[in-house]
Amino acid sequence: MAKPRLFVTRELPGGWRERVSRYYDVEVWPEYTPPPYEVLLEKARGADALATLLTDRVDCRLIESSPRLRIIAQYAVGYDNIDVECATRRGVYVANTPGVLTDATADLTWALILAVTRRVVEADRFVRSGEWWKTGTGWHPTMLLGFQISGATLGVIGMGRIGRAVARRAKGFGMRVIYHSRRRLPREVEEELGAEYADLETLLREADVVTIHVPLTPETEGLIGERELRMMKRTAYLVNTSRGRVVDLDALTRALREGWIAGAALDVFPQEPLPPDHPITRLDNVVLTPHIGSATWQTRTKMADLVAENLIAFAEGRIPPTLVNREVVKVRPPGFH
Repeated sequence: MAKPRLFVTRELPGGWRERVSRYYDVEVWPEYTPPPYEVLLEKARGADALATLLTDRVDCRLIESSPRLRIIAQYAVGYDNIDVECATRRGVYVANTPGVLTDATADLTWALILAVTRRVVEADRFVRSGEWWKTGTGWHPTMLLGFQISGATLGVIGMGRIGRAVARRAKGFGMRVIYHSRRRLPREVEEELGAEYADLETLLREADVVTIHVPLTPETEGLIGERELRMMKRTAYLVNTSRGRVVDLDALTRALREGWIAGAALDVFPQEPLPPDHPITRLDNVVLTPHIGSATWQTRTKMADLVAENLIAFAEGRIPPTLVNREVVKVRPPGFH
């Protein structure tokens, strides 16, 4: 009997392919750039399973025109690129890769916090450009002064796995931690993290560093705009490693240029890649990284392993371990038989 056909939209690290090939006839898109939508549409029509990335648009048109499709294994914790409601209605399982990228993303968040508050990127450029050499002095009391985060207030928006991991790391800096989330944490978790619950306005007004860790939903899109940025301290910093469209980038650019806040660090953008001529790229008080929150060999390999586990479980007639749309089980049992 022929194996189910799996189309993977990019080459993944690690040994996932060997494991999955026992169950699937695997085709991997060979290019560095994602397959164009029309190509993905054509590939999906003949596929029983897809392994996708955030950059792949898996809309209802694609799902409804893929009669054989039974599972979409997303190589990411987020899945706002997939029409999950449509998939559920059609009996298509959707799985993601939560948990395994928590520490890597929390680590990068702290790298960005330190980089922007201590002006690390500016300082690096100052040395490489020869400007330091031109000053004729190795040290000056007012050279590249930054903001000391030890003892400052960290505001965490979104206290899921990553938000909690970021808050936990703040203990090492002796910071006060306040947070805002859709659901308040149990008291024992607040005590373990040393975190205080606050409404969003209070958090924005009191925090020295605001860091965002929410999924992209209709409620969180545009969560931080001009009104929210003007609530923040002029000495405060904004960090976003969640989703680009949670922050109004144009409003943030004005805030940075006009001094509503002191600085920002972004790993995600409304449009990715970020156009090099965007006005924010010309500002010194912002650190920009190209969506590398989970970019360690260990984490990206674990993500590929979890994609494999989800695909294998489904092929064996089991519920994928990180199934997103649990209600799909009522529509169709797992498996290809």
